[in-house]
Amino acid sequence: MARIPDAFIDDLLARTDIVEVISGRVPLKRQGKEYSARCPFHDERSASFTVSPTKQFYHCFGCGAHGTAISFLMNYDRLEFLDAVDELAKRAGMEVPRDTQQRNAAQQDDSRDLYAALDAATRFFQKHLEGNAKAREYLDGRGVDADNRARFSIGYAPDGYSALKDALGTDERRMKLLDRAGLFSKNDRGHVYDKFRDRVMFPIFDRRGRVIAFGGRVLEKDDGPKYLNSPETALFHKGRELYGLWQVRQAHQKIERLIVVEGYMDVVSLFQFGVTQAVATLGTATTPEHAELLFRNAPDVYFCFDGDNAGRKAGWRALESVLPRMKDGRQAFFLFLPDGEDPDTIVRKEGAEAFDARLKQATPLSQFFFDEMSKEINLNTLDGRARLAERARPMLAQIPDGAFGDLMRQQLARMTGVGAGASNSPAAVAAPPRPVTPTHKRSLVRSAIAILLQQPSLAAGIENHHDFAGLRLPGVELLLELIELVRQRPEITTGALLEHYAEREEQAALHKLAAQELPGDAQIWAQELHDVAVQLEEQLVQQRIEELKSKPWSELDPVARFELRELLKAAPGATRKRT
Repeated sequence: MARIPDAFIDDLLARTDIVEVISGRVPLKRQGKEYSARCPFHDERSASFTVSPTKQFYHCFGCGAHGTAISFLMNYDRLEFLDAVDELAKRAGMEVPRDTQQRNAAQQDDSRDLYAALDAATRFFQKHLEGNAKAREYLDGRGVDADNRARFSIGYAPDGYSALKDALGTDERRMKLLDRAGLFSKNDRGHVYDKFRDRVMFPIFDRRGRVIAFGGRVLEKDDGPKYLNSPETALFHKGRELYGLWQVRQAHQKIERLIVVEGYMDVVSLFQFGVTQAVATLGTATTPEHAELLFRNAPDVYFCFDGDNAGRKAGWRALESVLPRMKDGRQAFFLFLPDGEDPDTIVRKEGAEAFDARLKQATPLSQFFFDEMSKEINLNTLDGRARLAERARPMLAQIPDGAFGDLMRQQLARMTGVGAGASNSPAAVAAPPRPVTPTHKRSLVRSAIAILLQQPSLAAGIENHHDFAGLRLPGVELLLELIELVRQRPEITTGALLEHYAEREEQAALHKLAAQELPGDAQIWAQELHDVAVQLEEQLVQQRIEELKSKPWSELDPVARFELRELLKAAPGATRKRT
């Protein structure tokens, strides 16, 4: 897929009024220079969601949600990046760069043909469901009514090896399309035949409501594998899709929770009984892409698995994918059902209210994590506590910065006695914590980055930024990168600057700095930036002096000795004279 040029994204965001975009979906109230509202991404009573028209980005001080108009559409309207860009471009009367469109034209035409082939197959399977008493009796026996059959476009693949092929593969081109859509299989002799035969068919929809694949379930237990899924194709990647997500979106304007189950019939049965927030992974463990997709759609995610060993293993694999995405405001829970039960059977036996009651008793991620990590470990011994700390620390390090990560590390400290704040002695509790004061060096770089985020154009006033390129301080490389980025794209806005770091680990920290209200105005910030640059140059000189002085005089060559004498003569005001 061709990449949209950065210059186009900058221009698009510069022409987009983020207040107008968000106010069309969330009621905003003006407060000074900014706008506020109750956050649309988590439940709250007071308004902690702010939108800045000058910076062209939003930030929630409650859950940490932040971004530009592009990311807002991605998270609120649940659009993919390209779809969000296209939506904003239409609003602004812009066209996505023609070269990008030309490079993608053939791919787009091909995709349309594949979607059309899959849609035709869906209608073929639905037609054959109407005419097959055995398949209808199966669905009747599972309690799936006509409305839910229509909701999920459920069909039936007729028995025989060429029913679909004969009906839809009317020429060589269509045969190739159906094959590439994953609807055919081939034997050792090269004979092509229908992949799905005598199965109830469950179309899999993408996030725009288009069929991209199928899952087929046998009617009789002994007729091959219970479920058969489409192979991966140009349109279908099972590790990125969730069965039922399209239907959940159609049923809810705002999705409060998602319930992850294992089978197609689990999703359909839950919907049948009024539990309309269920999705299923497609014959694979929960992937990181699944986790991100789940949390993009709902703040609370419930993983519902069988209570046997395999179910708990599936739960742990889900936890491993979810843990690095546990930003503040997100919650994950694990519900393990009694032996022999699955969501389909349990909801039909007990009903929706009882199932909901089980969900309310689900195990929070934090408890499941420590229960599993401490299995077969004797926490009454030093060795056991050390082993738990060794196991848990690398995983906890994956949690994004925030309250949840802090609390998880505190819990580990309480359980093991390892780490700050682990002591429960009266003296330790009574002693007030020592204030942590950031070093002056670190605050210099941080303040410079904060100013540049507020007013990117001020980077033009930092003339000798290459002079402190070798300074060994946290954040210096990021500061230099920001300066270079603004110099290359002088008209870049705060929002566009942050969009540049959308996939980078520095993103969250930059958004926090951009959300700060700095005292003063552009003139004061320009002077402060100048002073910071001067001080950083001085620190680089001092760093070089310390490097040279750390070696015995006898080991310095004549050039190094001369350099040290000159630096000592000039310090501490040498760099200030040059400015």
